Amino acid sequence: MSIKITKECINCGACEPECPNNAIYEGGKNWRMSDGTSLKKKMKYTFLQNPIKNDIYFIVSEKCTECVGFYEEPQCISICPVNCCIFDSNNTETKEELINKKLFLHNK
Repeated sequence: MSIKITKECINCGACEPECPNNAIYEGGKNWRMSDGTSLKKKMKYTFLQNPIKNDIYFIVSEKCTECVGFYEEPQCISICPVNCCIFDSNNTETKEELINKKLFLHNK
């Protein structure tokens, strides 16, 4: 399951630097699949994407691995002062899928 940020977000930014996949972006910011990953070597992942949300931080579900392969628990959930980082039931993945995503994002 990916994680999402709810409208209760206060834009504190505490979650962004904690993400090992660079999957969290400030509202209104463009993003790339290659940001913070080894995908920068593959041209098709370097194109700028439009923001998913404009007013609050957002998580790119294609990059979120719930911190599997890095930490015991999702860091954004543990650091959020207002508990607005929650599991997204619309983006469920098995642990094996999350590990494969992590390997895809960070395969050097």
